[in-house]
Amino acid sequence: MDSEIECTLSKFANNTKLCGVVDTLEGRDAIQRDLDRLERWARVNCMKLNKAKCKVLHMGQGNPKHNYKLGEK
Repeated sequence: MDSEIECTLSKFANNTKLCGVVDTLEGRDAIQRDLDRLERWARVNCMKLNKAKCKVLHMGQGNPKHNYKLGEK
């Protein structure tokens, strides 16, 4: 699951958190690439991600609040 992940990945029991700094478009793209990798990993390993429980936490003043997708959502 961790291979090739660029951002910080935290795992505990059945929860996974992906964290990254998004002060540039490259930061935003890195998070999206990692989300795509996690989606691919889950599909290859016949696991389902509960997309209804997925949330994005935007922190900081002036945060551009980019949109991300996990699979089709």
